Amino acid sequence: MSGNKPYDPYESIHKLSLLWEKQMNEFFYLLTDNKDFVKISNVGTELKSRYLDAIKKNHEALANVLNLPTKNDVSNVANLTIQAEEKIEALEEQIWNLQDSMKTQSKEIESVVEISKEIIKLTKQLKTELVKSKKEQVESKKLHAELQEVRFELSKLSNFKEEFESLKSLINKDKGVERELTSSGVSK
Repeated sequence: MSGNKPYDPYESIHKLSLLWEKQMNEFFYLLTDNKDFVKISNVGTELKSRYLDAIKKNHEALANVLNLPTKNDVSNVANLTIQAEEKIEALEEQIWNLQDSMKTQSKEIESVVEISKEIIKLTKQLKTELVKSKKEQVESKKLHAELQEVRFELSKLSNFKEEFESLKSLINKDKGVERELTSSGVSK
């Protein structure tokens, strides 16, 4: 009993199907190996292609009359949709690039604004310094005018001093002459 295999119906069906497959392949090979069969199949293929072309033309004409989309119309729409999506993606990339450049430009503008604020601040400081320097210049001109007056007065005083010195020397000479006269008059 251990040497006997149980009966498997699927195995026998499998063997039978393999046998039929082999016989059918041989039959088709013999059938297609014939020149007459090839000629007949060529004629059949040509007739079928003409029939399909006529059906296609009739279908397109009927679709145009009924205003229905054909297979070509749908494929054209699909191609246009794909092209539109590609263009949209390209536009999105350009928009992203523009946004990035706008961000960098806004940062540059902010830095220019900051620099402009500093320049304005420095300009205001320079203006106040200019006003101060103008005031100081006016005061220095006044001081210069006063110094000129003082110089003029000093030159007058130096002239006066010279005259005073000359008068003093004259007075001293006169005193010296008087002393001499008085001293010479006493001795006489």
